[in-house]
Amino acid sequence: MKIYTKTGDGGETGLYGGQRTSKAGLRISACGTVDEASSFLGLARAQLADTQLNALAARLQSLLFELGADLATPLSARQRGRLAPITAADVDWLEARIDEIEAELVPLTSFILPGGDAAGATLHVARSVVRRAERLAVGLLLEDEINKETVRFLNRLSDLLFCMARLANSRGGVSETRWMAREAGG
Repeated sequence: MKIYTKTGDGGETGLYGGQRTSKAGLRISACGTVDEASSFLGLARAQLADTQLNALAARLQSLLFELGADLATPLSARQRGRLAPITAADVDWLEARIDEIEAELVPLTSFILPGGDAAGATLHVARSVVRRAERLAVGLLLEDEINKETVRFLNRLSDLLFCMARLANSRGGVSETRWMAREAGG
């Protein structure tokens, strides 16, 4: 099987279910941004020495692949029966991971700037990309029917990635940089 099909040369791509759609549309933008987030998780994994966080990032990549398939498959497509759609239980699983990580972290008393070591900073980038995917999914939800759990999942995933970045930095002995507001008129 060849990697290129030439079917997208005109600016359209196929959804799971056979429907053709513009590559510039919200559905494809959301799917592409989910893929981008997964790629940043892969980059974080390449830098994470912490085996627990690395395994969690790998699981999140798998869930993002399922979420992308969920978004790429219209609710009316008969192929939805072949998917493992994102569910409320998936969101609950994310929340449980957040609670576990937060129990190990020093509570925040101020805003922090994204950064830290390479792995922590990359997790922060993945978090911001997931936020963009969430915004696109919300836009898609306003114009088309999608699984609403995908939006909840993306919202919670960004929270988890924030916590993972903090934990990677904490376990790596890297201090967080507090945001300091400028004085008014300064």
